[in-house]
Amino acid sequence: MPRACRDGRIRRRWCARLVTLACAFLALAWFSRAGLAHEAISTELTWTRDVSRVFHNRCSGCHRAGGAAPMPLTTYAEVRPWAKAIKHQVLTRRMPPWGAVKGFGAFRNDRSLSLPEIALISSWVEGGAPEGDREFATPFHAHDGDEAERQAGRMRVRGAHVLKQPILAAGVSVGASVRVPWLQVTAHRPDGSVEHLLWLREPRPPGMLDYWFLRPLALPAGTRLVCQPGSAQVDVRLADEQAVAGRPGGQSLPAE
Repeated sequence: MPRACRDGRIRRRWCARLVTLACAFLALAWFSRAGLAHEAISTELTWTRDVSRVFHNRCSGCHRAGGAAPMPLTTYAEVRPWAKAIKHQVLTRRMPPWGAVKGFGAFRNDRSLSLPEIALISSWVEGGAPEGDREFATPFHAHDGDEAERQAGRMRVRGAHVLKQPILAAGVSVGASVRVPWLQVTAHRPDGSVEHLLWLREPRPPGMLDYWFLRPLALPAGTRLVCQPGSAQVDVRLADEQAVAGRPGGQSLPAE
């Protein structure tokens, strides 16, 4: 057989093999993507009916368009690609980054997840993270604080500060410039009782942090406010007494 013919047959065989390998690779890639896109569903939990409300209450305040977090998490389409990463961050309690230690103060804007909420998100992701019926979907509405929060005054505290007159404390604000691994704020009343206002640890949310007390706290004159470490500073937020009086659980200043 002439050499040219032999070379032509060899080239055709190699081309056929390459085409076969390319087809096999494309088929494998297609099946892999199909498997990811149609992951087996093994849970009755859904985004629309069960999970979205947790995200809207705990996560979307930062994870929204224009928020402090790097990507929005307000819709199923935004959350689904990150589902497994979110599960890991939730189980390790790195997200959502609230910072305040449980049992050291109580806050009405607490964004930390409860154990049932952690279990809900984990089970939903493990079960394939289904979307569910869209008629049950609840749209996200941003909450930027009520009027009383926006109108709340500020009292700067660094180290120790003794009150010269009674106040009604609504919360504690920590500025983004405060870079310490931990921070504690306490109120020592003249009668010797101590109110634990805030104990902050890492990880913390970015930017200015507002920790609004579950109920406004009446502190009499002579109370010593202490912020530790001494290099840190916070703003104790001062409630408007009339606005607080109309809020459930509001507490008025004691009569002098």
